[in-house]
Amino acid sequence: MHSIFKKWPLRRLLQQGFLSVLIGCIWCLGASTAVAETAQATFAGGCFWCMEHPFDELQGVTDTTSGYMGGTVENPSYRQVSSGATGHAEVVQIQYDPDIISYETLLDTFWRNVDPLDSQGQFCDKGSQYRSIIFYKNEIQRQLAETSKEVVSHLFDQPIATDLLPADTFYPAEDYHQNYYQTHPARYRLYRFGCGRDQRLGELWGNVHE
Repeated sequence: MHSIFKKWPLRRLLQQGFLSVLIGCIWCLGASTAVAETAQATFAGGCFWCMEHPFDELQGVTDTTSGYMGGTVENPSYRQVSSGATGHAEVVQIQYDPDIISYETLLDTFWRNVDPLDSQGQFCDKGSQYRSIIFYKNEIQRQLAETSKEVVSHLFDQPIATDLLPADTFYPAEDYHQNYYQTHPARYRLYRFGCGRDQRLGELWGNVHE
């Protein structure tokens, strides 16, 4: 036993309130090592390769996963989704620490990486599987998404085509799609440029900030 307990009887320790302080310190040490709780956000903005990158750069985002959501087929493959027959959209699911980054910041990042005016898809990719969607997880996310959409609507003369839908089952995409911008950087840059993504984003959001 530690020397302090040999020197101080239990009754005196209780009288001095030492044990309550000691217990409190132990609790604090345990709390400090606990894993921080994370939240989820899911967005569809065309090619999921291109949606992982901007969110990965945000402090507070702990993980991004490319996948599929919004359709009727269970465990769909990329080939099935890309056909447009499943009802799914390509999405990125984000794990984030709400103590570090807010959902509003994620929404802001989402809008500035999509063409909210395109009802046919995104950039060079057309079809329902490439439509832009905010999949909200709860009532708070729904309200924040609606508010952000209303703000964005005042920036353009055309109607906003981005949908707001309740999140349902998320299906991760095949492994070779994950972190594609890191595993195939040359192909990723070529695709992004060839699709005209950055050019269009510059037209939309560059003009807004001028």
